[in-house]
Amino acid sequence: MIPSASAATRVEELRRVIHAHNHAYYALDAPTISDAQYDKLLRELQALEQENPDLIVPDSPTQRVGSQPLEAFTPARHAVPMLSLGNAFEQAEVTAFDQRTHDTLSAAGLIDPDEAVTYQAEYKFDGLAVNIRYEQGRLVQAATRGDGLTGEDITQNVRTIRSVPLRLQDQTPDVLEVRGEVFMRRADFEALNHSRQQAGEPTFVNPRNAAAGSLRQLDPRITARRPLRFVAYGWGECMGGPDLSEHAAMLDWLARLGLPVSAERELVAGVDGLIDFYERTGARRADLDYEIDGVVYKVNSLAAQEVLGFVARAPRFALAHKYPAQEETTRLLGIDVQVGRTGAITPVARLQPVFVGGVTVTNATLHNEDEIRRKDVRIGDMVVVRRAGDVIPEIVAPILAQRPDHAPQFEMPTACPVCGSAIERPEDEAVARCTGGLYCQAQRKQMLQHAVSRKALDIDGLGEKLIEQLVNRGRVRSLADIFTLTETELAGYERMGSRSAANVVAAIERARQPELARFLYALGIRHVGETTARNVARHFGTFEAIRQATEEALLAVQDVGPAVSEAMVNFFSEVHNQEVLDALLEAGLQVQDDDTGQQPSDDLPLRDKAIVLTGTLPEWTRDEASRHIVAAGGRVTGSVSRKTAYVVAGTEAGSKLDRARELGVPVIDEAALRALLGH
Repeated sequence: MIPSASAATRVEELRRVIHAHNHAYYALDAPTISDAQYDKLLRELQALEQENPDLIVPDSPTQRVGSQPLEAFTPARHAVPMLSLGNAFEQAEVTAFDQRTHDTLSAAGLIDPDEAVTYQAEYKFDGLAVNIRYEQGRLVQAATRGDGLTGEDITQNVRTIRSVPLRLQDQTPDVLEVRGEVFMRRADFEALNHSRQQAGEPTFVNPRNAAAGSLRQLDPRITARRPLRFVAYGWGECMGGPDLSEHAAMLDWLARLGLPVSAERELVAGVDGLIDFYERTGARRADLDYEIDGVVYKVNSLAAQEVLGFVARAPRFALAHKYPAQEETTRLLGIDVQVGRTGAITPVARLQPVFVGGVTVTNATLHNEDEIRRKDVRIGDMVVVRRAGDVIPEIVAPILAQRPDHAPQFEMPTACPVCGSAIERPEDEAVARCTGGLYCQAQRKQMLQHAVSRKALDIDGLGEKLIEQLVNRGRVRSLADIFTLTETELAGYERMGSRSAANVVAAIERARQPELARFLYALGIRHVGETTARNVARHFGTFEAIRQATEEALLAVQDVGPAVSEAMVNFFSEVHNQEVLDALLEAGLQVQDDDTGQQPSDDLPLRDKAIVLTGTLPEWTRDEASRHIVAAGGRVTGSVSRKTAYVVAGTEAGSKLDRARELGVPVIDEAALRALLGH
């Protein structure tokens, strides 16, 4: 049916009006019409769309009811990583953060030595972090944080949240990724739990769990019935947006686009301003209609943020200041030990179940034998248990006044509880270790779980339960055996049908050509985390070069010290590990070279030169240009200083170009960069 021009005009007008009322109600908390009037407008729109189905579009207000159930969430890779924040629990940590920030910005010439840093202080909502992508002003994708690089596509669920605009207002950018929190108000949470209790359904533990569970429903129609809300606090990829210089101004811009932004935010100066905001917020925390577990401080200047940069997976320009963790007391029933993938023996407390921090806790970490002695924790004690957010519960201290007579002290076992091998504690280390190596099933299982995890080889479907079956049956003894699994045999395992088996084998096939850094991380070498693996991969470029590297060669890699270099050389020298690596290559694994890798050479054209990129280059992306610069021995930095060798400027270059001219730093274009590189 071809809609009439009048119907199309009325439909567009109704959508515009309803979007405006939604914004007033959900984003501004200032409704402009009654519920009855709103329902009348929505019913009219529904009727017109039913009569003219060609007019239905995904961002219509009528489409928030939820579509058909999904079979599973698909991966969604973030254009810009979603980083976590560093945490502070004590005022001294906040003071140290401010001092580091001030010293860095003062040294960079961005503030005067006696000038306080200006921060944006805001609430830390206790919900689920999401990334919502708009293109040409229309919502096209929403995803969870996931591992920071790849999340789960929850677009259909997020579309049902009425405080999330399906279409942005004002002059919209070409691309905008909005970061924020999906949460549930306390009153809405209580009403939801009441209705579930009346229906004989299990209730939710707290608003955070309710929000997270609601957002991860495979049936969007269920999500649509949950009272979820969204608040924006940041952004990822942004193309075509305004040229703003402050974090606060960016949040104001998001609000003008129709996105809900917390009004409870303010600019403060220095550590005194931070602590004052924290204490004032803490005083009214119990009266808020939503849960917060702390406040967040962000350096307000975007140029300063760029200078401060990042460490590992967290920004240096921001900090989450948490409120004291919830604590409860319970009885310590016993102490068991767990064996980690590197053989580390960790004492774990078995507790009388206690409700703390929103969950029922039955186990808590005791870290190591020295920690047990330091705290003087004994079996049978009443103990204080702390749980802060998603942090693993821990025992804070025993209540000595309630200690039973003859409470036994913990003694570290001398034999591994899994394989019976001797437990040894290396000199100068706090951690005891099982000496069984890959002979120990516990280490084998956890090593394999680490190797196939998302940040490593990313073999989806090969989870803990399946790995446990494969190891217990003796089918998988090393990582190489994973690559010999077939659909037929996997289909015979518990909870594994033909379809699941096919998916696992397909994931194994995709993992046969891993990136060098991912593969190195997957090997589970002691002390080698993601960042170290990436640095080593970039430095050497090929896996064979890494296998043959000496300790001296490894020490030349950024952030690699004696402990890491020794651990890597020992790993690649061990005969069993050599056999596993050879078996992997024989099984068809093809580790990809890192094209940003470099061997030390005096002939590298940009050796030890600092390069700054600004603006949009005509042919290369920023990442491509950065890889070429690093491969040529250079360093890509985020700020311009007198030590900068070149500033490579593209179109729409910003303040970095002005800074380069001010300091007399040479400014070149992409063509000149290519010439320097010999391209």
